[in-house]
Amino acid sequence: MNKQRESVRKQLAKLEEANLRSSEYRERLLAELRTTMPFAAACCTLVDPHTMLSTGAVTEEGVEAIHHLLFEYEYLREDFNSYEELAKLTEPVATLSGATEGDLSRSSKYMKVLQPAGFGDELRAALTVDGACWGYLTLFRLLNEPFFQEEERLYIASLVPSMARTLKKASLLLPDSEGAAFHDDPGILILSEQLLPLSSNDAANSWLSQLREWEFMDEQTLPRPVRAVCSRALAANATDKEPQTAAKVCIRIPDGPYLSLRASKLRATDHSVQLAVWFELAKPGDILPIIAEAYALTSREKQLVERLWRGLSTKELASSLHISSYTVQDHLKSIFAKTEVSSRRELIWKLFSRYNLYTNE
Repeated sequence: MNKQRESVRKQLAKLEEANLRSSEYRERLLAELRTTMPFAAACCTLVDPHTMLSTGAVTEEGVEAIHHLLFEYEYLREDFNSYEELAKLTEPVATLSGATEGDLSRSSKYMKVLQPAGFGDELRAALTVDGACWGYLTLFRLLNEPFFQEEERLYIASLVPSMARTLKKASLLLPDSEGAAFHDDPGILILSEQLLPLSSNDAANSWLSQLREWEFMDEQTLPRPVRAVCSRALAANATDKEPQTAAKVCIRIPDGPYLSLRASKLRATDHSVQLAVWFELAKPGDILPIIAEAYALTSREKQLVERLWRGLSTKELASSLHISSYTVQDHLKSIFAKTEVSSRRELIWKLFSRYNLYTNE
């Protein structure tokens, strides 16, 4: 078994070096894990590292039917091993059996979702590296199968940095070409509190169709990123000052730009709750936080990049940040090294042309 696991570790290292799309990597990841660790079903989710909301998931048979309920427990209800809490841990991997001390019935999610679907124990891993979370891995065992063991939990924990680095890398893969044309107009979708579509414009319908195609969903299923932002919006407390900020996700479109998706809770005249969802091509303010995380830019370096795309000179940069021109140059050298460019022009081209960022804020 140790030889097999070492083989898997080496294979994951190779996958880390390959320029794979995130969906292809996640499928190959699950296949590799299954060679050394039994599980009945799995789900591997890509997330926005700032909001920790799903931008798409690869799910195996049996999980898709309960996926909307898993979302509900992640965002709207309290239970064991939430991913938000796991991501804060030094070792962000936990089992349901471990959290409940072997009594799965202590978990409402188990009693109402997992057990009725035929599942028993659950292992969860928040895929974090350098302080940012890039995805979630969930493994399930059937009711009649043994619980996940501590050595299995530790084994997955040892693989977390590699898995997270690969998803992080995939989020910044540049398209080989300019790709297809996308809607410039915002898409607008109105949903009921139960996430049933009520109305939408043509742009929203087009985005929904593409998201379903990328996730291999039928026309009746709401794409996961839409469910994620809506769940976060529903969970927002009425006292929150800016609930819309949290109910937002930035999605990398295969061979294309980034899509910004956000939701807001509405009150109808009859006091019922509805949800408005916006689909827009991402603007610099949407995507810069992800790029900053991916390239490990410091807070100061991020401030400089935000001002660079607005065309500020070195003197203006120094004045706006209350630092010297020499310090600006030092920061720029660090930014160039991290992003593998050699000039401001190349940096702007890479971030705002190759990543198809839009400046019409």
